[in-house]
Amino acid sequence: MKHKHLDAFPADFLWGSASAAYQIEGAHDADGKGESIWDVFVKKPGTTFQDTTGDIAVDHYHRYLEDVALMAEQGLKAYRFSVSWARIFPNGKGEINQAGLDFYNALIDELVKYQIEPIVTIYHWDLPQALQDEYGGFESRELIQDFTNYAKVLFEAFSDRVKYWISLNEQNVFITHGYLLGLHPPKVKDLKRTLSANHIANLANASVIAAFREGNYPGQIGPSFNFSPIYALNADPENVLAKMDTEELMDFFWLDVYARGYYPRTVLKQLIEQGLMTEPTKADYALLAKGKPDFIGLNYYQSATVTKNDALSLSQEGMQMNHSGKKGTSRSISIPSVSKFTKNTYLEQTNWDWTIDPVGIRSALRTIESRYALPVLITENGLGEYDQFENGEIDDSYRIDYLKQHLKQVQEAITDGVQVLGYCSWSFTDLLSWLNGYQKRYGFVYVDRDETSEKTLNRYKKKSFYWYQEVIATNGASLTKKEND
Repeated sequence: MKHKHLDAFPADFLWGSASAAYQIEGAHDADGKGESIWDVFVKKPGTTFQDTTGDIAVDHYHRYLEDVALMAEQGLKAYRFSVSWARIFPNGKGEINQAGLDFYNALIDELVKYQIEPIVTIYHWDLPQALQDEYGGFESRELIQDFTNYAKVLFEAFSDRVKYWISLNEQNVFITHGYLLGLHPPKVKDLKRTLSANHIANLANASVIAAFREGNYPGQIGPSFNFSPIYALNADPENVLAKMDTEELMDFFWLDVYARGYYPRTVLKQLIEQGLMTEPTKADYALLAKGKPDFIGLNYYQSATVTKNDALSLSQEGMQMNHSGKKGTSRSISIPSVSKFTKNTYLEQTNWDWTIDPVGIRSALRTIESRYALPVLITENGLGEYDQFENGEIDDSYRIDYLKQHLKQVQEAITDGVQVLGYCSWSFTDLLSWLNGYQKRYGFVYVDRDETSEKTLNRYKKKSFYWYQEVIATNGASLTKKEND
């Protein structure tokens, strides 16, 4: 629908930014912290771009006061960060590491001092290695109780100041990359194990949300999902059917469980018939029903375009992800008997071959609204690119354009009638981009380091820092301001 006039952003809109513990904190073995699966995984040669690790990252653990002061200068209304499970429970369970709680208490207090809303992610991929070693992490139902106990410690410690909680971050990514594609820990390539681990993650997510409700903690809680709207390449009915099938497999297979408590019937039927899943038990369904969220966290980066696929098995070429930043080096995956992913000729791609599609975020918001009628908190959206520090300045006008176009589509969605609680860019400072090293920069704040050296780790404000500062100060009004105004 087209609008003559756009609604203003809500007066209490959470203009924010985001990060994750492993990608920014460093201090990987400081003050009693235990090892996470990422601490161990990245030590294997060839796993990450130029063998980069998060041992030091951008040293947020020791520089959080400086970073929060920069957030306050920019005017952030919210900051989303994750807690490192192994910093609270070095062994994943058992004795609490008080120094870990003290760090996050101090960070939260500093945010509150500047009236920045803390948004806490309970799990952002860094499972304690001890639990992976003891029982296989997400492949054991023991994880459900351990994860719930860990979350309850956070609720008790922080809920007097934290009103927004993210239970799991991008379950669809850490499960598929860890168990199907073998790109993340535990580096498995097995569809049946993928589906089993995913079901346990669903139960763990529901258990934590149920515990939040049972504890009568103030605030709201929900999972964060990496949502890619799926387009058919053209109006060929078989391509349209491929789009529907891919949507159910890649989006609704997770979102339906979160919001409705059950898997899409069309997907579950096929998986059961192929012997890849069993029908969840009545007890499982009862737990999933208790886990319905207050909102959906939306991580949006790109859309995907598909055509039909008659092949019954994966091609020998398979998928290849671009971790080097050399444009055009990725190779798309095919889903047997379902779809083949293809380039959308209407859209541009980044140097990491991610499709740039601002309208896609509106599509994602509209889909969540129409299918689930739940509020949405945009928990990640941003552009990873090469940023150059020249003559004391970082001109990232391309990032400004990217964020501006996406935020305009968010405003369109709000005008459509979608309930959007806030928007957290990815990310506030530059950080470790998991497998991509430090050259893929996302932040409003440049950090002086690269793959081979920590250099000074000094912080420098980019051009986008000041642009977002104005967006926040005007509650989004500057987005539609004409250039000559």
